Amino acid sequence: MKLDDQRWAELEGGYRTQYDPRKALRALEYGKDDSPAWSELWNELHHQGDVGDASYAALPHLVRIYIARGVSDWNTYAIAATIDLARRRNQNPNVPAYLLDEYNQALHELAEHGLREIKGASDPNLIRSAIAVLAIWKQQFLLAELAANFDEAELKEIFWPQAVSKP
Repeated sequence: MKLDDQRWAELEGGYRTQYDPRKALRALEYGKDDSPAWSELWNELHHQGDVGDASYAALPHLVRIYIARGVSDWNTYAIAATIDLARRRNQNPNVPAYLLDEYNQALHELAEHGLREIKGASDPNLIRSAIAVLAIWKQQFLLAELAANFDEAELKEIFWPQAVSKP
């Protein structure tokens, strides 16, 4: 959906209230300090497991902006994985038909980009988030949940609770 489409003003975010993410998306695309934009998007597009049609509409733009900027950042992978995993839960709406092709294409493009980017990545957040998107792309949703929602320390507690800490 193009950024000048009038439907943006009617979309709902994670709070199930109207939320128009275009200002934050433009801040990511054109701004130098993207922290406020990311803070807003994380807060508004996803709330306690809930997402809305604004979340789905924003995802293709997040991917487009991320790939065009060419700067490694875990946020795009993480928010894409969070939105897509949440959409599969019963309480969340389906991706509207008019957004579905663009949404799926964006996930595909982000996964392809992640395959290339992960080769040289060293940031654990970037690696985990990219793996979550790759797992979604390959329909490995439980693996995506693990990668998206648990850090190294938490995974060790789950899978190796008796292990002695080794480098």
